[in-house]
Amino acid sequence: MFRSLSLWGALICVAGATGCVAVNATQLGVARQRPAVPATEVVLYRTADQVPGKYEEVALLNAEGSTSFTSEKGMYAKMQQQAGKLGANGVIMDALSEPGPGTKVAAAIFGVDVNRKGRAIAIFLLPAASSPKDSTTAK
Repeated sequence: MFRSLSLWGALICVAGATGCVAVNATQLGVARQRPAVPATEVVLYRTADQVPGKYEEVALLNAEGSTSFTSEKGMYAKMQQQAGKLGANGVIMDALSEPGPGTKVAAAIFGVDVNRKGRAIAIFLLPAASSPKDSTTAK
Protein backbone atom coordinates (compact mmCIF):
# COMPACT_ATOMS: atom_id res chain seq x y z
CA MET A 1 0.00 0.00 0.00
CA PHE A 2 2.67 2.54 1.03
CA ARG A 3 4.89 1.58 -1.88
CA SER A 4 2.07 2.28 -4.35
CA LEU A 5 1.41 5.65 -2.70
CA SER A 6 5.11 6.47 -2.98
CA LEU A 7 5.06 5.48 -6.63
CA TRP A 8 2.13 7.81 -7.34
CA GLY A 9 3.89 10.61 -5.46
CA ALA A 10 7.02 10.00 -7.51
CA LEU A 11 5.06 10.10 -10.76
CA ILE A 12 3.40 13.36 -9.77
CA CYS A 13 6.79 14.86 -8.89
CA VAL A 14 8.38 13.74 -12.15
CA ALA A 15 5.49 15.23 -14.12
CA GLY A 16 6.55 18.77 -13.24
CA ALA A 17 10.18 19.86 -13.47
CA THR A 18 9.97 21.89 -10.27
CA GLY A 19 6.74 20.46 -8.89
CA CYS A 20 8.35 18.78 -5.90
CA VAL A 21 10.11 21.88 -4.63
CA ALA A 22 8.37 23.80 -1.88
CA VAL A 23 9.37 27.45 -1.49
CA ASN A 24 8.23 29.65 1.36
CA ALA A 25 8.85 33.37 1.52
CA THR A 26 9.21 35.69 4.48
CA GLN A 27 8.49 39.32 3.59
CA LEU A 28 11.24 41.80 4.48
CA GLY A 29 10.95 45.51 5.20
CA VAL A 30 7.93 47.54 4.20
CA ALA A 31 5.56 45.46 2.10
CA ARG A 32 5.16 47.12 -1.31
CA GLN A 33 2.68 46.00 -3.89
CA ARG A 34 4.51 45.40 -7.14
CA PRO A 35 3.21 43.67 -10.21
CA ALA A 36 4.29 40.07 -10.69
CA VAL A 37 7.40 39.49 -12.79
CA PRO A 38 7.66 36.48 -15.11
CA ALA A 39 10.13 33.93 -13.71
CA THR A 40 12.12 34.16 -16.95
CA GLU A 41 12.82 37.83 -16.16
CA VAL A 42 13.99 37.23 -12.57
CA VAL A 43 17.80 37.34 -12.65
CA LEU A 44 19.92 35.06 -10.46
CA TYR A 45 22.99 36.58 -8.79
CA ARG A 46 25.60 34.48 -6.99
CA THR A 47 26.50 37.32 -4.60
CA ALA A 48 25.18 40.76 -3.66
CA ASP A 49 28.31 42.29 -5.22
CA GLN A 50 27.11 41.13 -8.65
CA VAL A 51 23.88 43.14 -8.46
CA PRO A 52 24.44 46.06 -10.88
CA GLY A 53 22.77 48.78 -8.83
CA LYS A 54 20.73 49.63 -5.77
CA TYR A 55 18.05 47.21 -4.72
CA GLU A 56 15.46 46.55 -2.06
CA GLU A 57 15.25 43.24 -0.28
CA VAL A 58 11.78 41.83 -0.80
CA ALA A 59 11.78 38.45 0.94
CA LEU A 60 13.82 35.57 2.31
CA LEU A 61 13.23 32.44 0.25
CA ASN A 62 13.59 28.94 1.69
CA ALA A 63 13.27 25.97 -0.65
CA GLU A 64 13.17 22.26 0.01
CA GLY A 65 12.83 19.31 -2.32
CA SER A 66 13.51 15.61 -2.62
CA THR A 67 16.99 14.73 -3.84
CA SER A 68 15.39 11.98 -5.94
CA PHE A 69 13.08 14.26 -7.89
CA THR A 70 14.68 17.71 -7.89
CA SER A 71 17.88 19.32 -9.06
CA GLU A 72 19.71 22.49 -8.08
CA LYS A 73 18.50 24.03 -11.33
CA GLY A 74 14.91 23.10 -10.46
CA MET A 75 15.22 24.56 -6.98
CA TYR A 76 16.54 27.88 -8.27
CA ALA A 77 13.87 27.96 -10.99
CA LYS A 78 11.19 27.54 -8.32
CA MET A 79 12.79 30.36 -6.28
CA GLN A 80 12.73 32.61 -9.37
CA GLN A 81 9.05 31.77 -9.82
CA GLN A 82 8.23 32.61 -6.18
CA ALA A 83 10.29 35.82 -6.28
CA GLY A 84 8.47 36.91 -9.44
CA LYS A 85 5.09 36.36 -7.77
CA LEU A 86 6.22 38.80 -5.07
CA GLY A 87 7.21 41.43 -7.65
CA ALA A 88 10.95 40.82 -7.25
CA ASN A 89 13.13 40.99 -10.35
CA GLY A 90 16.23 39.36 -8.87
CA VAL A 91 17.38 36.62 -6.53
CA ILE A 92 20.65 36.62 -4.62
CA MET A 93 21.57 33.00 -4.04
CA ASP A 94 22.69 31.99 -0.58
CA ALA A 95 23.23 28.40 0.46
CA LEU A 96 22.17 25.13 -1.09
CA SER A 97 22.73 22.13 1.14
CA GLU A 98 22.78 18.52 0.07
CA PRO A 99 22.43 15.58 2.43
CA GLY A 100 25.73 13.85 3.06
CA PRO A 101 26.65 10.49 1.52
CA GLY A 102 25.92 8.65 4.78
CA THR A 103 22.45 10.13 4.94
CA LYS A 104 21.78 9.15 1.33
CA VAL A 105 22.95 5.57 1.96
CA ALA A 106 20.82 5.29 5.11
CA ALA A 107 17.83 6.70 3.23
CA ALA A 108 18.30 4.12 0.46
CA ILE A 109 18.57 1.26 2.97
CA PHE A 110 15.42 2.31 4.80
CA GLY A 111 13.53 3.25 1.64
CA VAL A 112 12.97 6.87 2.57
CA ASP A 113 13.82 10.05 0.74
CA VAL A 114 16.00 12.93 1.86
CA ASN A 115 15.74 16.59 0.94
CA ARG A 116 18.09 19.22 -0.37
CA LYS A 117 17.51 22.72 0.97
CA GLY A 118 18.22 26.14 -0.44
CA ARG A 119 18.10 29.75 0.71
CA ALA A 120 18.08 33.01 -1.21
CA ILE A 121 16.98 36.63 -1.00
CA ALA A 122 14.39 37.99 -3.44
CA ILE A 123 15.25 41.56 -4.45
CA PHE A 124 13.84 44.39 -6.50
CA LEU A 125 16.56 46.08 -8.54
CA LEU A 126 15.71 49.78 -8.56
CA PRO A 127 15.73 51.76 -11.81
CA ALA A 128 18.99 53.73 -12.17
CA ALA A 129 17.35 57.15 -11.67
CA SER A 130 15.35 56.11 -8.62
CA SER A 131 16.37 56.13 -4.97
CA PRO A 132 14.10 54.99 -2.16
CA LYS A 133 13.31 57.67 0.39
CA ASP A 134 11.83 55.55 3.16
CA SER A 135 13.44 52.17 2.59
CA THR A 136 15.87 50.83 5.14
CA THR A 137 16.50 47.67 3.15
CA ALA A 138 17.99 49.31 0.04
CA LYS A 139 21.61 48.38 -0.57
